[in-house]
Amino acid sequence: MTSSSEAVQQRLQELESHLEQENPVLLNAVQSFRALDRIAYRMGLLETNQSFATQIPWWPLISILGTFSAGKSTFINYYLGQKLQRTGNQAVDDRFTVVVYSPEPVSHSLPGVSLDSDPRFPFYRMSEDIEAVAQGEGDRIDAYLQLKTCHSERLRGKILIDSPGFDADAQRTAVLRISKHMIDLSDLVLVLFDARHPEPGAMRDTLKHMVSDTITRADSGKFLYILNQLDSAAGEDNPEDVVAAWLRAMGEAGLTAGRFYTIYNPDAATPISDQHRRERFEKKRDEDLGEIYQRMERVEIERAYRIVAALRKSAIDLTNGAVPILKTAMRRWRSRTLLADAVLLVTLVIFFMSWSLDAHQWHGLSYDAPWLDLLKSIEWGLEGFDAVVVILLFLTHLGIRRLAAMSVMPWLRQQVATQKPPGNVIATFERNTRFWRTVLLGRPVGWNAQARTEIDKVVQGCENYIQTLNERFTNPRGLREPNVSDVIRS
Repeated sequence: MTSSSEAVQQRLQELESHLEQENPVLLNAVQSFRALDRIAYRMGLLETNQSFATQIPWWPLISILGTFSAGKSTFINYYLGQKLQRTGNQAVDDRFTVVVYSPEPVSHSLPGVSLDSDPRFPFYRMSEDIEAVAQGEGDRIDAYLQLKTCHSERLRGKILIDSPGFDADAQRTAVLRISKHMIDLSDLVLVLFDARHPEPGAMRDTLKHMVSDTITRADSGKFLYILNQLDSAAGEDNPEDVVAAWLRAMGEAGLTAGRFYTIYNPDAATPISDQHRRERFEKKRDEDLGEIYQRMERVEIERAYRIVAALRKSAIDLTNGAVPILKTAMRRWRSRTLLADAVLLVTLVIFFMSWSLDAHQWHGLSYDAPWLDLLKSIEWGLEGFDAVVVILLFLTHLGIRRLAAMSVMPWLRQQVATQKPPGNVIATFERNTRFWRTVLLGRPVGWNAQARTEIDKVVQGCENYIQTLNERFTNPRGLREPNVSDVIRS
């Protein structure tokens, strides 16, 4: 346990050292995560070898999704300037591929366990989630994930995630879980469709499974919808009708948020004989590719906002999620324990009084003074109450406490599954109901006025971080706009 704890702290120190030069705002965010961790440690929500900071990826993430033959791999290869991913009209890779920068000129492919076991990457412990939805599949993590290295300057400082071709009818539950996880963590999501197969029905099915809730998401702006391989429509009498058909299909699917682009790969394009049409297609392609690449280059800025938002969410979820659930669970445990204790006590008093009054017959008491006789009966009854009886009563109380805690567990597990509060709420409840914890305590151990004050400081710090980012990344006074990389490192 100690070595694991030291490893987590070492990782946070390395992260702080990296951010000290790259982005001081995020350096402060790491320190706020540490403050949040300390509260969770005291409450027992986190083990000392865990941290809220390690539960989110700190690298900028760009996810690329799409249907089979939508040109995802071709797009990635063209962007990176080298043939990293296999291409083809059929499904050529059925795994999620995480692409990272490497100074070595030779690319390497690593198995999925390299991602599952490394907290620096977005699929850390993904095998547990896969196992939860598909029993037995968690051990087959290599069948779902792989890591590839690439020596491309465009990849420096960011991570690309290439998804397998999305076929809604053939998707497994585990793959859907990974897709959702990937979308939630990403700073930018590119959704590619194949202009050669404009079947609106198939498109709606795909969108339903991939981004059906886009319109309700707070981060809907991170989705870019790309109609790829538009050069195939150059031979149509009116190629604009192809684009219009896709736009109508998106509107019918309820997706009105996000940008829509039309592109094709210049290196794999179908020759366009008509010069004016070719120039028009190339002009639109270059404009859209320019905007897409610009968004991909500026993903570091979006990463900064995402991390601050994750910090604020963790703090608020702890206060408004984990703590209320724990308080309610402890109140239920306390009321059930005290009620059972009261029933036991009343039962014992009735039994004791009956047993004591029976002692009248053995001691020849007179009933002329009933209250005096009662006191004498109680006195004789107490003589039979030795230390063994007291110990039995104490052990019975402990058993009642334990049974009361077990009776609360089904409700608690349901709340955890539904609300998904941060930390291990069940373990914290078990810690608060151990035999040395008083049943009269109405709050979780470690949660007090000091903890609330520290949480408030973290939330206030998040607001300050956002303001600082706004001052750096916006220019309301009309001054000369700085270079993105200079701003990030300022």
